[in-house]
Amino acid sequence: MSRADRPRSSAARVYRASARKLGRDRELLRVLRAALAHGGRGGLAVDLVLVSDRRLAALHAQFLGDPSPTDVLAFELEDDGTGPAAEIYVSLDCAWRTARERGVAPERELALYIVHGALHLCGHDDHAVRARARMRRAERTVLRALGYADDTKPHP
Repeated sequence: MSRADRPRSSAARVYRASARKLGRDRELLRVLRAALAHGGRGGLAVDLVLVSDRRLAALHAQFLGDPSPTDVLAFELEDDGTGPAAEIYVSLDCAWRTARERGVAPERELALYIVHGALHLCGHDDHAVRARARMRRAERTVLRALGYADDTKPHP
């Protein structure tokens, strides 16, 4: 689903472009808003788009030149006042599969991906070791504040 296919809005919204059902929109928006607020961008209008592994891999290839599967991508958009300022694309397939492999609730894994994407929009990075540690601390802080249990297993 392209940006042009969606209605224009300044509010955060959830778009489902995957057949997999996971998470309630209200909870997903609560997670998104908490992460944005933690990162200092609480008023940011973001579209959260839930997609399949295949669709996210295609976006990964198109925009980052990497055709490998991934869990989440976040994009800043030109703020022309007619639509969202950013988009976060999350793979529901990846959240479901990874949760099963790790023995955590799929909703928690999905929440982690949303928080991760939102923190990227707030300036967090996870490429360098120190930056990654800072991002992981922020993820834990947001998830704890939302009532999600800690996941003590390291993520790849």
